[in-house]
Amino acid sequence: MSDPVRARRAERRYQIEVRRNLTRNFVVHLVHGMLGQTGFRLLNAPTFLPAYVLFLSGSDMAVGVALALQALGMTLTPLIGANLIEHRPRVLPMGFVTGGAMRLSVLGIALSGLVLPPDWALVAIFVWLTLFGLFQGMQGVIFNYLMSKVIPVSKRGRLTGLRNFLAGITSAGVALAGGEIFLGDDPGIQGYSYTFVLAFVLTMCGLLSLAFMKEPEPPTLRPRSGLRQRLGEIPGLLRDDPAFTRYVVARSLATMGRMALPFYILFAGSSLALTGTNLGVLTVAFTLAGTVSNLLWGAMADRSGFRLVFLTSIGLWILATLVLVVSSGLAMTALVFVGIGAAVQGFQHASMNLTLEFGHRDDLPVRIAIANSASELAGTIGPLAGGVIAHMLGYPALFVVSVAFLIAGGLMVTMLVPEPRHQPPRG
Repeated sequence: MSDPVRARRAERRYQIEVRRNLTRNFVVHLVHGMLGQTGFRLLNAPTFLPAYVLFLSGSDMAVGVALALQALGMTLTPLIGANLIEHRPRVLPMGFVTGGAMRLSVLGIALSGLVLPPDWALVAIFVWLTLFGLFQGMQGVIFNYLMSKVIPVSKRGRLTGLRNFLAGITSAGVALAGGEIFLGDDPGIQGYSYTFVLAFVLTMCGLLSLAFMKEPEPPTLRPRSGLRQRLGEIPGLLRDDPAFTRYVVARSLATMGRMALPFYILFAGSSLALTGTNLGVLTVAFTLAGTVSNLLWGAMADRSGFRLVFLTSIGLWILATLVLVVSSGLAMTALVFVGIGAAVQGFQHASMNLTLEFGHRDDLPVRIAIANSASELAGTIGPLAGGVIAHMLGYPALFVVSVAFLIAGGLMVTMLVPEPRHQPPRG
């Protein structure tokens, strides 16, 4: 039997196994994503953590440093994550290791406020956020690659949309309960800490649900290589796929627009008291908007591709940011957070899935790593620059700079990055 015939048969067996376990794996990914995102949104939403760091430090700059440290960790490790898995027939065991370490970092953030004095708690949170980012960078590669193995591209939009929808519903309820029960009208260190303990419990339950997944072994794998050798191959990979390279640059530019994200709640605090109730309401607005919009983003992606989702979400993000500058009062601010929540979810939804549609499957882990590293490098610079701009020039100036980066990324995709699904398959 010739090698091409064996290769076709192996590929056919692989696709049959994917289809046979599709329902099971779809449900497992749904549960994992719902519980995991519910917990992580309590940490990553632009409400609780920025308000907590501001409470401990009293400084806009400290908020920027905290978010930059998390993004720095996410910048450094995606290529390590890719190198750990691209030669492995099964990558889920490595996912349990990195995912578990990431969740222990959340527990560290929670316990710091309970066992340390405020000044040391702030330092510890910086350390734990850096570790959280380091493991998140690896987990992002591992779990995105894992999803690409078990969920066909035609089903990814509805999976991620439904997953984010369910996570948004539970996140909204948990955020509102956390704001009312743990924080109240006079938020303190213990209240924030217990909120993050709850985040840890939810994310651990999500991780454990992956034990029920059936992971297929792909018919081809890259041979194992050292990290230095793999790094040396990246320039050639980027030259061979200019559309992917332009997408990585555009995504990074748009990600710089994220510099304003942790400062939205601080700007709102200039006209609103940041009580537990108000933080809960704004977090609910942010998460519920992402919840409902994810069904629309998923349907749009399956019908027209993730490129359109990417561009539409950027447009909505720009509009919501500009409206925030002139808004005041809880109702109007909540409406702005609705727009920001929907836009951020659409952008994340599209950024992750667009990356999976370029190039050959064997190179997918390193492509995810390249895109994530470049994006998170921008995510590292952005909050630091945002803190400096907010401190020196004020929040409106920061929002204008953020919008300029979003426009630049959107224009680049519009003009230079074609829809990947309309390109000839490359493997």
